[in-house]
Amino acid sequence: MAEFNNDTLFPVILASTVHDIKNSLGTLLGLIQQLALKQSSDQLDEIRQLGFEANRINHSLMQLLVMYKIGHQKFDLQVEEYAAIDVINEARAQQDSLLQMSNVHVRVECSEDLLCYCDYQYISNALGTILNNAQRYTQQSVIISANKSDGYIKFCIEDDGQGYPVNLLNADLGNPVDLNWVNGNTGLGLYFVAAIASFHKDREKTGFVKIDNQSRIGGARFCLYLP
Repeated sequence: MAEFNNDTLFPVILASTVHDIKNSLGTLLGLIQQLALKQSSDQLDEIRQLGFEANRINHSLMQLLVMYKIGHQKFDLQVEEYAAIDVINEARAQQDSLLQMSNVHVRVECSEDLLCYCDYQYISNALGTILNNAQRYTQQSVIISANKSDGYIKFCIEDDGQGYPVNLLNADLGNPVDLNWVNGNTGLGLYFVAAIASFHKDREKTGFVKIDNQSRIGGARFCLYLP
């Protein structure tokens, strides 16, 4: 029988446990969607909240595993060329059931021939994390876009909600000390996405994120830049 020390055993157990819980949450989200189709309109708010919380736990588990790998130098990207629209569609598909239950209209603005170099899984999950947060705080509309900007591929998610709070706008998203971990997972999600972006490099360029309240539809705007 193979012997494991604590340094090798814990990552294996953590990864296995996270994936197992994520599979269970995926089943739960599917059941929630089916339940929503059978319930009266006055019960949909509770079902939407249940779906959002399950999805939030799903993203938090993924972030936990990734941050553990980063902290223990076990994180590795698989960077290849992808159509930016495919990355957007994958992020949207992760949130599609919740967006439908919430009656949130999503508009996609992206050229079919726009290409980007990234780790498809991590970037689509990162955008899905931000979209999950946007659908909670938006009133009725979200715009997801991608275009070229100063030598980067820029992905943006805009909503028509109340915008980011001042403490997040003033924070260094790459510094966990600047973020409030107590009041919800918005700060954790942004830190996670900023960390993923920073691992994408091309010579002197490094990926990064920006947030502001300059959404074209009046709320928060998140932008992720990939070299």
